[in-house]
Amino acid sequence: RALCALLWLLQAGRAGGAELTFELPDSARQCFHEPLQRGLRFTLDFQVITGGHYDVDCSVEDPNGKTLYQEAKKQYDSFTHRAEVTGVYTFCFSNEFSTFSHKTVYFDFQVGDEPPILPDMSHRVTALTQMESACVTIHEALNSVIDSQTHYRLREAQDRIRAEELNNHVSYWSVGETLLLLVVSVSQVMLLKSFFTETRATAGVVST
Repeated sequence: RALCALLWLLQAGRAGGAELTFELPDSARQCFHEPLQRGLRFTLDFQVITGGHYDVDCSVEDPNGKTLYQEAKKQYDSFTHRAEVTGVYTFCFSNEFSTFSHKTVYFDFQVGDEPPILPDMSHRVTALTQMESACVTIHEALNSVIDSQTHYRLREAQDRIRAEELNNHVSYWSVGETLLLLVVSVSQVMLLKSFFTETRATAGVVST
């Protein structure tokens, strides 16, 4: 039974769905479509990784065009809903309010309830054994690790891009300072040269 429990722990996965990171140009709108059966639970998590103030507009509509969720200029958010009708659900991300900021958006779309870890866990009346309790604890810990890894991966991407942008700003500023220093140096040399030229011209006039 212990071996069976461990096998179910390895086979039990999270709810079905997909995650994606995509580019959202300025003044653009990107929509995704997912067919769902009535009664299915779905969750949409999203976060803006790069661009502007790290914000987008997001909306979710059911097959009848009814708006289930709509938020403006959000950096990140999560929305959970249980499908009331069968059909194609649409969720969109909009950067139409921005005329020059290019965005990178990550989303995780999960569909369905997580299956039970053990085959008879949903309708059993007896208490879990010590091994089964340990399996449940490990499974929850693994889910927590997956969520943490996703969070830190997104934070790392944000920090890396910010560091690259800062490095570019520093490089441009250094080049500007170098050019300015070169212009000032040449101007000073030309100014000093003009002083000596005027002195020689004045001395030539006096000797004559």
